[in-house]
Amino acid sequence: MSIRIALDNQPEFYTNLDFISGRVILVLHRPETIGNVIVKLEGESRTALTVPNPGDRDDFYRPRAPGIGIGGDIVTESHKILYRVFQVFPDDSVSLPFQAGLHEFKFNFKVPLNNICHDEKAMSGLMGIGGIGGSGFRTMDGTKQLMLQHVRATLPPSLTGFPQEAEIRYYIKVTIQRPGFFKENWRYQVGFKFLPIEPPRPPKTSQEAFARRPFTFRPRGPTPHRKSSFFGSRSPAPSSLDDPTQMPPNIEMSARLPFPSILTCNEPIPLRLIARKLAPTTTREQQVYLTGIEIMLIGSTQVRVHNLENTEVTHFPIVSVPQLSPPIALFNSPTDPVDTEFEVPKTLWADRRLPNTVAPSFRTCNLARRYAIQILLTLSWGPPATSHRQIPQTITLPLKLSSVEVFSGITPPPELLNSMALADGAGRIAVGGGGSSQRPPQLPQRPTNAQPQQQQPGPQRPNNQDPLYPPQLGTLANTMYEDAPPSYDEAMADRLAGPAARPAYSGVTAENAPSTMPAEKS
Repeated sequence: MSIRIALDNQPEFYTNLDFISGRVILVLHRPETIGNVIVKLEGESRTALTVPNPGDRDDFYRPRAPGIGIGGDIVTESHKILYRVFQVFPDDSVSLPFQAGLHEFKFNFKVPLNNICHDEKAMSGLMGIGGIGGSGFRTMDGTKQLMLQHVRATLPPSLTGFPQEAEIRYYIKVTIQRPGFFKENWRYQVGFKFLPIEPPRPPKTSQEAFARRPFTFRPRGPTPHRKSSFFGSRSPAPSSLDDPTQMPPNIEMSARLPFPSILTCNEPIPLRLIARKLAPTTTREQQVYLTGIEIMLIGSTQVRVHNLENTEVTHFPIVSVPQLSPPIALFNSPTDPVDTEFEVPKTLWADRRLPNTVAPSFRTCNLARRYAIQILLTLSWGPPATSHRQIPQTITLPLKLSSVEVFSGITPPPELLNSMALADGAGRIAVGGGGSSQRPPQLPQRPTNAQPQQQQPGPQRPNNQDPLYPPQLGTLANTMYEDAPPSYDEAMADRLAGPAARPAYSGVTAENAPSTMPAEKS
C-alpha cells in the first residue's frame, strides 16, 4: 500500500481565495475494504514557552528559551486557524471493497480570507466526530478552542525559524479508514507555503513619517607643533583643520518614509535621507561628508502562550556599506544658507529589495510580527584623512523608524475592494487586521448549491454542500446548532477567484520538514 497527494499546478505558495485541487493516489497490493476517504485542509499556529519560577513574578515577562526552566515544564497553545473537511468517498455512506491496483480520489478546496478559530459556533459544532448518514469519521475537538483567546484576522503567512517556540504551518491531510477493530487507518499529509493577500492600501498622501536627530561636532583644540630636529627639518605649515576658532558644523539628519509607512515584500524601500544645515559655514574645511551607511529591517515576533509572553528579534540587512568611496558631501557648497536641505542620493539603496525571506506583518491569536527600520549613518567633519596628521572627526548617528508595516504585495481582487469600500459605512471588516469587528446590517446572499430546506420537526440533516463552513458538515453535534452566517467579506470572497499577480517569495518555511514543537499535553 502507498498513498500520495498530487496537487494540480502547485505554485510556489498559495494565497487567500485560491483553489487547491488535487488527487489522492492510493496504490493497493491486495484487495481492501475502505470505509471513508477524508481530505482535510488545515492551518495551525502553535507556540510554546517555559514556565518561569513561581517565586519570581517578574520572570513571566522576561525573555526565555523554551525548554529551560524548573523541571523543563513547558506550556503550549495551539490554534486551528484553518480547518476544512472534504469527504471524497463514499457518496452513499457504504463501505466498498477495492481491488488491487491504483485508485484516485479528487478533492477541491478554496482558501478563505480569515481564520476560523474565532468563530464560536463553528468551533462548538466540532465535537470530535463527523460523517454523513451512518458513516462516521474523526474531526478536531473544537471545544478546546473555546477556552483560548482569539482574534479575527486574515490568515497569517507560513512561519518557522523559532525551534521549539513558534511555528505556523499549512497542510493537506488525507485519512483512509478501514472498517474493523484491529485495522489501522492510513494517513498521509503534505505541507504547502501560504502568503496572504495584503489589506487595502490607504490612499497616497504627501505626508511623511520621519526620524530626525540634530548633532554638533566638538570644537577642535589647538594642535601642538613639533620642534625642529637637530638636522633642521621644519614642522609642516598649520592647516585650516587645526584652527581652534573655526565653528564646528551643526547639522540635522532625518530619515523619511511615506505615511503610513508601508513596505512591500521583495520591493525597494521608499526611503529619503535629508540633511539640514543648522549653523552657517564659510570654508570647505567645515564641510560634512557621509562616509558609511547601514540600513537594517528589524522584525519583532511576539510569542504568547496564555499569560506568558516573549519577543524574538530578527535582523534583515538591506544595505551595509561601512566605507563609501568616494564619500558624499552633504551640501553642494559650504556657503549655503542656514536651513538648506540636501537629499542623499537614493542610488545607495534604490536597487536593494527586501530579502525574499521577509514575511509580511501579521497578527493572529498567539503570534504577531511587526517591523522597524534602523539606519546608522557615519559622518565626517572634513574630507577623508590624507595623512596621519589630518584625521577628521567622525560620528555614527542612529535613526529608527519604529512603526513600519510590511505588505505581501498580493493585491486583493478589485471586486473585493469595492465590496469592502461599500461596507465601510456600515461596519469594519477585519481583512488584514485583528480584533473584533461589527457586521453590516445587510449581508449578501450566501452562495450555495443546495436548495433551501423547509423546517421539519426533529433533527435535520446538515447540508453537505455548504462552501463556507465545511468543518461543520456531518457532525453529529451540529444538529443542535444553526449554521453560522458568513461575514460580509467572506460572503463576497466566495464569489471571487484568487489574485493572479504573485511576488517572488521563498520564506524560511520548510513546509514538509518535521515539526520541532513540543508535544501538547492532553
